[in-house]
Amino acid sequence: MLNPMNNQQRVDTIEKRLKEAFSPRHLEVIDDSDSHIGHAGAASGGGHFILIIQADSLADKRPLEAHRLIYRALDSMMQSEIHALQIKVLK
Repeated sequence: MLNPMNNQQRVDTIEKRLKEAFSPRHLEVIDDSDSHIGHAGAASGGGHFILIIQADSLADKRPLEAHRLIYRALDSMMQSEIHALQIKVLK
């Protein structure tokens, strides 16, 4: 990757993509990367994030289906900018 994002840019981009994809009523993206400093998985440079989202378009989905839709919205970020993503979908 030529110009990796810093974690604030990652948070901003995650929020932008999820707002465009789901028009959520509630959205929190928490940078949890500092909790993983020194872990082997953190060496790749991708961030660790906690996502809390409430959106009408996800309300009737099973957890696995909602997670897949979220991963699809974040597509290429999941391969580079996001190392770990903990997801909580509020009904």
